[in-house]
Amino acid sequence: MGNPMTEQSQTPETVSSPQGVAGDSSPIIKVEGMHKWYGDFHVLRDLNLDVKQGERIVICGPSGSGKSTFIRCINRLEEHQQGKIIVDNVELTDDIRQIDTVRREVGMVFQHFNLFPHLTVLENCCLSPMWVRKIPRKEAEATAMEYLERVKIPDQAHKFPGQLSGGQQQRVAIARALCMKPKIMLFDEPTSALDPEMIKEVLDVMIELAGSGMTMLCVTHEMGFAKTVADRVIFMDAGEIVEEAPPHEFFTNPQEPRTQKFLKQILQH
Repeated sequence: MGNPMTEQSQTPETVSSPQGVAGDSSPIIKVEGMHKWYGDFHVLRDLNLDVKQGERIVICGPSGSGKSTFIRCINRLEEHQQGKIIVDNVELTDDIRQIDTVRREVGMVFQHFNLFPHLTVLENCCLSPMWVRKIPRKEAEATAMEYLERVKIPDQAHKFPGQLSGGQQQRVAIARALCMKPKIMLFDEPTSALDPEMIKEVLDVMIELAGSGMTMLCVTHEMGFAKTVADRVIFMDAGEIVEEAPPHEFFTNPQEPRTQKFLKQILQH
């Protein structure tokens, strides 16, 4: 759940797909027959998805449909019990080395920013590159400043998260994920905890990132963002992928009754 979804977040110009997406042979993410249970509750049901390198996918659906659980399975923050998830040719199993390999290449931005409050913005951004990739501090700081510049808050580098607005904290969270130079970015409702006036500044950063050719999976209710950025929109309900289509087709000619009902409700606000 999050902010009301409106057409106001729509940006006039769409982001063109990076060159070569359609020609890549093996998907960078492959999900085959994936199921997940919480005890007796069957939360994800027989999910199948191929994501090409450079593809941008928006996942939407009602609250409780399994969207966030699905993308959290892609970097093993949640464990699936059946089927396969293969990320950049590495299958996610119980092998911690495989999990670590995947997590090094998959950045994630959460609904709640998850910044370390006792570290400065710069220190938050440098921590993972220094500890995980063993990057020297000077190089890590230079990279961090590069990405803070990219998200348009280099002047906040020496402040603590508590001194920033929600929109600024979320931009720091995006910069922090980018500092690991991941191949894939996952966004789990990145604007739903923000005040309405802060949503656009975060979406603008994500639109710019999409234009750079980053592979992105984004769970969001921002339908304008989906129309602007997505190569494909996926609709989930009751733990299933109900429908998927390019944005124009998805919004103008949804095929499934559940999709039609969802869009009617969401676009009325």
